[in-house]
Amino acid sequence: MNKNREAIDRINRCMNRIDGLYYMASRKLGVKDNTLLLFYVLNDGKVHSQKEICEEWLIPRTTINTVVKEAVNKGYVRLENSGHTREKTIMLTEAGKTYADRLLQKVFAAEEQALERTLQEFFPELLKGLEAFTNCMQEEFEKELFHKEDLPFGE
Repeated sequence: MNKNREAIDRINRCMNRIDGLYYMASRKLGVKDNTLLLFYVLNDGKVHSQKEICEEWLIPRTTINTVVKEAVNKGYVRLENSGHTREKTIMLTEAGKTYADRLLQKVFAAEEQALERTLQEFFPELLKGLEAFTNCMQEEFEKELFHKEDLPFGE
């Protein structure tokens, strides 16, 4: 196996393990993984639209729509018209803020401790490198896969 292939495999294993940790955390917390993600995103106090969440987190629109409807029905989220577009903004209600804080408390603590331990050994350049790799991956996937019509499908 060549060096690049081995490095990519290691990165993919790490990403899948991280995804799995969030999935297991969501189950332990008694919520769906996409519900945890929605509250994770909304807990930053900023205004978000479903479209924005879908694009930034690569979550299917139907999935986010379902999770948002569930959160609205529970009184944790409200939708508001954003003005000039048909897209509505999603915001936490007061009950939603309380719920999100409680839900995310241990997740944030684990993340922060993990990052702190990692940065003690690896300088913050790690984050810049990971972001650069992610951006390059997106560019290359768009070039090689997403904008090509001649890809083989099935067998």
